Amino acid sequence: MPRLQDKIALVTGSAHGIGLATAQLMAAEGAHVYITDVDGAGAEKAAAELVSKGFKASSMVVDVSRGQDVTALVRSIEQQHKKLDVVVNNAGINVRTDFRNMSDADWVKLREVNLDGMIRIARDAFPLMKASGKASLINLASIMGHRGMRTLAAYGATKGAISALTRGLAVEYAPFGIRVNALAPGFIETALTERVLRIEAFSKALIDQTPLRRFGTSEDVANAVLFFASDESSFITGAELAIDGGMQAAL
Repeated sequence: MPRLQDKIALVTGSAHGIGLATAQLMAAEGAHVYITDVDGAGAEKAAAELVSKGFKASSMVVDVSRGQDVTALVRSIEQQHKKLDVVVNNAGINVRTDFRNMSDADWVKLREVNLDGMIRIARDAFPLMKASGKASLINLASIMGHRGMRTLAAYGATKGAISALTRGLAVEYAPFGIRVNALAPGFIETALTERVLRIEAFSKALIDQTPLRRFGTSEDVANAVLFFASDESSFITGAELAIDGGMQAAL
């Protein structure tokens, strides 16, 4: 039997990259997946492709930094399904700049999506996860929340906060049958990292620091998300799994 048969799953930021790979894998494992993104056309296309293959999927335009968008999303799922079994807090952005030159506007934008958006989803979706009785909330953090790198101080701060949020929510949500875990990807080949990974010297330096000698793929992360979403991890909560090819272990 598929590992997520008849489950209702939400994946934010899932029109592309890690989110899309996660949504595709969950749908193939039997879940009805909600694909949400600020890229409405991309989300709609992704959902339509899954439906054309016989899977269950819906799409919505959602900017997690906007409270009204999250409220509308949760209300729509409640009206149609009354519960949420899996929530993947994936939506995120990056603003690469030397910290001393970062504008207030850039910091607010980064925080509103990467941290405020995850908090909003985790809070507003709580009643639907509670209704499941056996839900899994998975937050996408980053190894940058534990390691420093030039131009990524602010990004790392938001991701480090997500790690702390995960631990706190794991304790607070446990009595309601909700497990909360995080994933900390390293350098994954996505549109978010494409520009910097094309810089040969930088790319080589990163590979040299990675024991498995390659960058990760969106599918590598999606497989880990599936593990946390499934009953295979039923006694795991408050954990954070690094998907970094051994980079943190080697540093």
